[in-house]
Amino acid sequence: MSVAGTSTAPEGRDARRTPAPRRPETAGTGVDPDQLPDGLVIADEHGRVTCFNAAAARITAVRPADALGQPLETALPLEDLEGRRWWQLTDPYGGLAIRVRQPERNLLLPGGREVLVTARYVRDEPLAPVRGVVVSLRDTEARRRTERSHAELIATVAHELRSPLTSVKGFTATLLAKWERFTDDQKRLMLETVDADADRVTRLIAELLDISRIDSGRLEVRRQPVDIGAAVSRHIQAYVAAGQRADRFLLRIEQPLPALWADPDKIDQVLSNLIENAVRHGEGTVTIDVTPTASPREGEETGTSVTVGDEGPGIPEESMNRVFTRFWRGSKRGGTGLGLYIVKGIVEAHGGTITVGRAASGGAEFRFTLPVAAPAYLA
Repeated sequence: MSVAGTSTAPEGRDARRTPAPRRPETAGTGVDPDQLPDGLVIADEHGRVTCFNAAAARITAVRPADALGQPLETALPLEDLEGRRWWQLTDPYGGLAIRVRQPERNLLLPGGREVLVTARYVRDEPLAPVRGVVVSLRDTEARRRTERSHAELIATVAHELRSPLTSVKGFTATLLAKWERFTDDQKRLMLETVDADADRVTRLIAELLDISRIDSGRLEVRRQPVDIGAAVSRHIQAYVAAGQRADRFLLRIEQPLPALWADPDKIDQVLSNLIENAVRHGEGTVTIDVTPTASPREGEETGTSVTVGDEGPGIPEESMNRVFTRFWRGSKRGGTGLGLYIVKGIVEAHGGTITVGRAASGGAEFRFTLPVAAPAYLA
């Protein structure tokens, strides 16, 4: 093997005739395997373990001193999910001569603990005998957390969908069965409820699609000129038309604002979420400040900042670092807890930043900053 490994002198051998063991290093890099974040196990051409780093010891609960010099299948007794011995099944030294690696597999350690395993078969040249086996080990905890997060997302969305769909089904079934028994006003009320619940389902599906795109890095931003002050005004007018007092909102726009190029639909989504949070969860006056500011992106001098604050109880200090994570809810007033996670994803897709803090009045204060992001042909 070209990778030097830690070794121990066999019992009975004169220690004076045995070179002192040295720290194993990955070939040509001078990196100590114990510094690697993943488990590393290396076996020589005879199948004996020559390297067993600290991460491998942590993952397997086997001491390096107990593994070094042992046959690979003894030091690392892996089984597949059907209980078959992995090294006997794959036969790395006597199997197909064209194999160069083993793709990542979910295997079991003694006791049933799962571990992610990949292997590389080292040959001097194609079809030559295996000169060594390099095995990488990873704990499955991170993957389990991701799987739990996905399961929570599915459960949350399914729960949120059940209520409006039950309402839609109930009202439509009742109208179809007893249409003639209802007055026009009753029919209108039920149809308006169905329409509102259908809008709620549409929003939930849109949130789910947005999260999928954010997580995969595929959230598209279609930039156009955006009048951010006018966009905020439209949202305020919509709340006033829906019954909120006009004096509950204070909009302050500092002029002149730089020309902003952004995705108008997605910026509307950000504004809608932040203002709705302030109205629903906050108290008193909702203050929105739109100001020019330094750009959060290198190479640009100016950007646009929007701050939304309220006079409510605010967000507890211990929750500040969780506000933009999935399923965080500031109160028990409903919602999926996905809105601020999506807001952060949209702002960052524009090259911007978003922060949360405490307003001067004591309530919650959200501030997002966007670069002007003019297209290259206008620069």
